[in-house]
Amino acid sequence: MTMLRWHSSAICALLLLAMVAQACAPMGEKAAQDRKKANAARNLGEAYLSEGNYTGALKELLKAEKLNPDDPLLHNDLGLVYMAKDKFNRAVGHFEKAIELKPDYSLAKNNLGSAYMIRKEWDKAIPILEDVTGDMLYATPHFPLTNLGWAYFNKGDYAKARRYLKKALKLKPEFFLARLHMGQTHLATGRLHQALTLFEKLAEERPQNPALLLALGKAYRMLGDYDSARLALKGAIEYTENNELAVEASEELKRLYR
Repeated sequence: MTMLRWHSSAICALLLLAMVAQACAPMGEKAAQDRKKANAARNLGEAYLSEGNYTGALKELLKAEKLNPDDPLLHNDLGLVYMAKDKFNRAVGHFEKAIELKPDYSLAKNNLGSAYMIRKEWDKAIPILEDVTGDMLYATPHFPLTNLGWAYFNKGDYAKARRYLKKALKLKPEFFLARLHMGQTHLATGRLHQALTLFEKLAEERPQNPALLLALGKAYRMLGDYDSARLALKGAIEYTENNELAVEASEELKRLYR
């Protein structure tokens, strides 16, 4: 190749490189801008989510998803919003996507396990939650431990339920839900006085909690204190927005008149 031809080829190559660089630069800048806009929308969506404005949160999070669909934090947020809106299939899909994008994302795993528990799919929830409890860096391990205790309770394995609830309470002795579930486990295994003592203490803290009032009503009925049982069960019906809990409390009330 002559020097002239080589020089011409070199110039062509440099021109091509310059064209590629010019083409790539705007694309890189656009991607960075999209991520910035997506993060802003996600942050606003999270603010709405914390305020309980789920429709506002969903609107912002869907904007963010269009701009940055591979953000695991965003998919976890979307899962939480869909859970709040009782769209559990969609919630599960977004939690799974978050975990696919970030396999060590324990918060999303715990949320996925929680979604399965709401659907009463205990056998799906348990292995996911057990995986979370093995994460030494997870900041709030009492949540998955309590969820595991409740999952095993609903499977009728009260020994495992008690074991996980004890672990949760060792880490967070004042955690209401773990204490409530421990009381329910006492009740299911015939430890009626232990259950009642725990429920009455919890009622001092949260006198209008429907799940607690239902459990308290059951304990009073089983111990023969029908007046107290009636009062607690009527309170459970009054304060709950959960139809299933209201039906269960109504059935308990009927037992008092048999």
